[in-house]
Amino acid sequence: MQQQAGIAEIFRTEWFGLVATLVRDIGDLGLTEDSAQDAFIEATVNWPTHGSPDRPGAWLLTTARRKAIDRVRRNARFAQRLPQLLEAVTVNGPETDAAPTGPLDEQLALLVGCCHPALAPESQVALTLRSVAGLSTAQIARAFLVSEATMTRRLTRAKTKIREARIPFVLPDLDALSDRLPAVCNVISSIFTEGHTSTDASSLIRGDLCDEAIWLAEVLTTLVPDDPEVAGLHALFLLTDARRATRVDDDGIPVLLADQDRARWDQRTIACGLSEITRAHALRRAGPFQLQAAIAALHATAPSFDQTDWRSVLRLYDVMLGWQPTAVLALNRAIAVRHVDGPIAALRAVDAIPEADDLRGDLDQYPYFHATRGELLAELHQSADSAAAFDRAIAVCSNTAERAHLERRRRAVGG
Repeated sequence: MQQQAGIAEIFRTEWFGLVATLVRDIGDLGLTEDSAQDAFIEATVNWPTHGSPDRPGAWLLTTARRKAIDRVRRNARFAQRLPQLLEAVTVNGPETDAAPTGPLDEQLALLVGCCHPALAPESQVALTLRSVAGLSTAQIARAFLVSEATMTRRLTRAKTKIREARIPFVLPDLDALSDRLPAVCNVISSIFTEGHTSTDASSLIRGDLCDEAIWLAEVLTTLVPDDPEVAGLHALFLLTDARRATRVDDDGIPVLLADQDRARWDQRTIACGLSEITRAHALRRAGPFQLQAAIAALHATAPSFDQTDWRSVLRLYDVMLGWQPTAVLALNRAIAVRHVDGPIAALRAVDAIPEADDLRGDLDQYPYFHATRGELLAELHQSADSAAAFDRAIAVCSNTAERAHLERRRRAVGG
């Protein structure tokens, strides 16, 4: 059992660098992943009997290259790819103990390649989870709420498109990298969002996805240390995830921010997040993720919910709406309005969102929109309208835990 746990930890630390090195040598993402997986499978068989090698990364790289050659020999494109692979083995030596150190440019090339604009956004997220984070197809399928067979087809189509379009896994020039970084950040943010508030029917939080997104953001800060939005992304995740242990009760039902036990928030994680946002601000180039992180910092450092600096939160949302005029941000701003100007002003702001022409997104299927209206109407003693709003929120909510919370609130308002 201890040996298996050690292999699992090595998988987590070595997978990214191993795949990045192999895809540089092979040029085929599908073959790269299969060969890397073959190497880890052999490790689970070999290491418990013969012991772990002194340099497991080197062992895995050598084994994966051999597995790739074996696969190519069984493949109709043998003549095209084998010389390239043999050259890689020859250069590094057939028995090399040079571990795949995971050069930063190779890892960045893999991460950026998975977010190529020719791929659909959902394929970018899926490929990043598979190739960079090392999640299984079954795990990714659960995150997307689709069958494993559906996700297998989606990943296969994405890899086929990469191969046919000859999308390279090479470090782009500075201009191309600058253009692609927002997409990379958005992909990682999508992973964290699904983990933080899952569409999964059984639980509110997918801790595994939160952990993967935080790890990817940390890797990205290493790969691109001078980009303030990358630092802002990492800070946002840390400051938000520090509350994970208090976000649900013993029954798995969501606990609102106002009711969470702040003494149980992870202060070490908060400190790391504050350090990251300070580093981002020092680079003096603002962006949406930094603004979101700043709001998260105000919540994380407030002594209590009522003592939150809501005026600063509201100002930050006003700035953010200039960057990203979306309906969801406008809804979050309206919640801040409630704590600055009261429930009447907040309800006016909420009801104005669907009529705004400049906001992207339809909130009718968004349970938080109707739940927010329900809370404001309840505060204004409009029980019947509040109940109707909660009924609509329950109807469009896909998460069992959140639905239970909404049903509890619905019973409380009566109507």
